[in-house]
Amino acid sequence: MAAYIIVEVETTDEALMAEYRKYTPEAVAKFGGKFIVRGGTCRTLEGGWTPSRVVVLEFPTFAQAEEFYDSEHYKPILAMRLKAGKSKAILVDGYNG
Repeated sequence: MAAYIIVEVETTDEALMAEYRKYTPEAVAKFGGKFIVRGGTCRTLEGGWTPSRVVVLEFPTFAQAEEFYDSEHYKPILAMRLKAGKSKAILVDGYNG
C-alpha cells in the first residue's frame, strides 16, 4: 500500500530553499518515491489552514517512506530545508479500499 509524506513549508531563506530543491528529486527517487504535489496553487476549503506551500511525496510503502526520511542520504538535505524555513511534516498510509 502506498504511503505519503505531506509537508507544509514556509520559506524564510529562498536561496537556501532553492538549493534544497535541487537535491530532493534524486533523493526521493532513490527510495522509490515521487512527487505528487510540489507547491502550486493552494485554496483553503475548511478550518482556516492557509499554508504558503504544500509538498506531497508518494512512496510504494510506509517502510520505504520511513527509510527515505530517516536515511543518512537525506539528513544533510533535510538540514537545508529546516534551516531555510519552517515546516510541518507527517507520514500517512494510503487508502486500501
